[in-house]
Amino acid sequence: MELQIAVSKINKYAVSESGDTLEVVERPTGGLSVVLADGQTSGRGAKAVSMMVVRKVIGLIADGVRDGAAARAASDALFAEKQGKVISTLNIASVDLHTNTIVLTRNNPAPVFICRGEQIDTHVEESVPLGTSRNVRPVITEVGVEAGLSIIIFTDGIIHAGERRGQPMDVVGTLRSLMEDQDPSPQQLADALLAHAIRLDDNRPADDISVLVLKVSAHSGDHVRRMSVRLPINA
Repeated sequence: MELQIAVSKINKYAVSESGDTLEVVERPTGGLSVVLADGQTSGRGAKAVSMMVVRKVIGLIADGVRDGAAARAASDALFAEKQGKVISTLNIASVDLHTNTIVLTRNNPAPVFICRGEQIDTHVEESVPLGTSRNVRPVITEVGVEAGLSIIIFTDGIIHAGERRGQPMDVVGTLRSLMEDQDPSPQQLADALLAHAIRLDDNRPADDISVLVLKVSAHSGDHVRRMSVRLPINA
């Protein structure tokens, strides 16, 4: 089998810097972790918060700390620095090659979607952002690695898309329409969700938006690990 990871993200309209930060780190015992944080509000201040959270988490994961403990430590650090006045959401998706599982750690009210073929499971357990208190704990979900598995994670820009027009985004309906008649790649899924959210906001995103998709498929080809990134540059 093969795991593919895709990300699509965009800044809030007319804001030069995104408050969302995403990093990928190799785990010391094998596998990968993808860490996504969304700092409160938007712009430079939000970016500083999300970067602090992500750097704290990936540093601990690289040292062998478990994801849940890393999330709690990041929350404590944010609470200590900001006295509970600033919060950040956090999602960690970790592929554990020893257990053949994907561990999802969530401090984010936005749901996570786990898709197996055309079956879509919505995980909406109550989840509290980081930095609200000293006792913040993440919601942890573990799923077995299997061909045809797709996991969709996003920041709250997706949830709020279309609200100002009274047409909030139907994420489940959008995913179902994408998966019914085709087998989209993770990048196609991420791009399509982001594009739909932008359209609902009249091409002026009301918030930073990040979409992360992990997909497990039957392995084909060689055993080379690959990563590609596209970063638009305004010259």
